[in-house]
Amino acid sequence: MDDIVRQALAKWPNVPHCYGWLGLDARGNWYMRDDRTQAAGSFPAAKGSLLRHDKLIEFIHRNYEHDEAGQWFFQNGPQRVYVELELTPLVWRVADDFRVTAHTGADAEPTDCLLDEDGRLYLASPLGLGLVHTQDVGIAAEAIEQGRWTPETVQAASLPARYGYVTSPQLLSKR
Repeated sequence: MDDIVRQALAKWPNVPHCYGWLGLDARGNWYMRDDRTQAAGSFPAAKGSLLRHDKLIEFIHRNYEHDEAGQWFFQNGPQRVYVELELTPLVWRVADDFRVTAHTGADAEPTDCLLDEDGRLYLASPLGLGLVHTQDVGIAAEAIEQGRWTPETVQAASLPARYGYVTSPQLLSKR
């Protein structure tokens, strides 16, 4: 977490949390979701505006984490901006040498490899569960063929409970 964020938290400890305004799609892209977008439907059916500002995206990546309930958020100064997830809290990039990196830039060592009913490939690591980016499925297939990873067949709907994450903190906040 950035020092400036820690300082803001200390200065303003009781800022209300923000829900529904930020989404992460299955390719690791961030979307801002204004009131009109949220009124149009849930994420990802109503995505909002794709974030393109590199410095803002880097700031989000440095301050992206989860709470004890498995809700992922971006700590924006004193405010937690909870993230609506299309599928998983992380999106993995797989390099030619099979190194795995999250969409945030964090390196990971996979502990589980999973394949769902729609053919989507996931990797679990101590950082959390993530979907393998569609552009890297071919490289991941090579890792599987070489015996580096052995996929377990799963139902996508079971993954949030199994790996302890919430796809829609906004829905959870309304309960």
